Order: sequence, then C-alpha cells, then structure tokens
Amino acid sequence: MTKSFSVGKATFGDGRLTIIAGPCVVETPDHAMMMARECRARAHAAGLDYVFKASFDKANRSSIKSFRGLGMEAGLEVLQRIREEIDVPVLTDVHEVSQVDRVAEVVDVLQIPAFLSRQTDLIVAAAKSGKAVNVKKGQFLAPHDARNIVDKAREVGCEKLLLTERGASFGYNNLVVDMRSFPIMREFGVPVVFDVTHSLQLPGGLGHATGGQSEYIEPLARAGVACGVDAVFMEVHECPEKALSDGPNALPLDRLQPLLLMLRDIHELVRGPDR
Repeated sequence: MTKSFSVGKATFGDGRLTIIAGPCVVETPDHAMMMARECRARAHAAGLDYVFKASFDKANRSSIKSFRGLGMEAGLEVLQRIREEIDVPVLTDVHEVSQVDRVAEVVDVLQIPAFLSRQTDLIVAAAKSGKAVNVKKGQFLAPHDARNIVDKAREVGCEKLLLTERGASFGYNNLVVDMRSFPIMREFGVPVVFDVTHSLQLPGGLGHATGGQSEYIEPLARAGVACGVDAVFMEVHECPEKALSDGPNALPLDRLQPLLLMLRDIHELVRGPDR
C-alpha cells in the first residue's frame, strides 16, 4: 500500500495527482518568481496540488561552458522568496552530502538527481534531514532496482519518500519509458512521480548540449497518468528556445493549462467514482 504524505499544501498519494513544475534552473530571481506564479495559477485552476521546482545549480551539464545556475546561496535566497511570498512548497536538487543541511533549511523536498541515485551517502544524508526526498531513478536502473533506494532511505527513518521515473537509456543519445515502471515502483509503498520532460531528452544529442523532443510531452504525460502515477514532473518555460538549460525538452508555458486539465480528467477516470 502506498504511503501518502503532505509537504506544505501539496499531498503525494492518497488518490491525488500533484504537479511538480518550473524551469530547469533558477535563471534570474524575477524569472523564477514569475514562473512560480504562473505554474501555480494553472495547477490550482485545474484543481491540482502544486510544488515549484528549479535547481540552484546544475552540476551535470554536458559542457563546461553551459550555464549552471546562480549558485547555492543566491539560488536558495530565490527559492526561499518563492516559498514564502508565493506560498508554495519548493523542490530542488542536492548533489553533495555537504549541501544537504543548508538546503534543507529552505526547501520542502530534497531531490537526488538520476545520475546520483546509487550514492548511498547522499541518499542517507537527505533521508536524515527530516524533509521529503525525491530520488530520480537512474537511466541505468531497472524499475525493480529502485527497491534498494527505498530500503536505504527507510533504514534511517525516512517517512516521506518519492521515486521518479525519467526514462531509461536506449542506445546512444536516447531514452525510452517503460510504462511497467510505474506499477512496479508503486509496489514498494511510495508515491511515484513521472518526470515526463526529462524522459524526452536526447542526452548529449546536440554534441555540446542535450537535445529533446518536447512535441511528445502531452501523449507521454497522458499515458503516465493513465498508468496511475501520483505526480507529474515537468520543466516549463515561457520561451524554451531562450531557456538557459534544458530548453529543447521543456514544455512551453502556453501549453501547460490545457495539459493539466486533460491530466486531471484522466486521473479522475482512472481513480474511479469511489475515491
């Protein structure tokens, strides 16, 4: 049975569909605040709980020349403003054990990036923080391998854990989503998230940067919700072609509202009338 929990005003599990959305990285304070307001308004208009996401640092960019973010202190200051002024829960990545305590002072959900999903020390440190933890299943892991992630977190008393599917490596520069992942990982008793936009990356596909296929966001998101996921994770940008990170796979802001309404309806249909 899936263990549900809440972070701020958002609930994961318990028959709800929650939206995690925002730009890949904190580009500027004003941009992050604007995106948080716009995404929250659209999620709430669809009757869905909402968590803002953005990274203060992207440590795994393809190129040394790629924009990584504002850095931890400047980025956390922006995330704290969003959490307090816009009144939404906030999620961001941690890449090192040394970051966990400081980041946990500000955000509601600590996220372990997919490339670090087997880093025991990082998972344990995040799990001990008292905050909710979202671990993205690595592109190199089978869904049943994610049980080990759950065991590591639970061993140190983590009660608020999410597992995220973001696609599996399919040859070079491509990912594919195995829809069996969702029911398999839900059997571990934790809410499951579908990171639909990262699942449509073409890793390293541009040579110096990652490409993407954002035109397929809507059909994949519909399929994931039909499979019974507890939350959908999307990187959203008002002008993806100008985004400083992950623009090729980001959802344009003007496509967010109709998609959320559709996902809400599919979720209600799958959940059934008795829930």
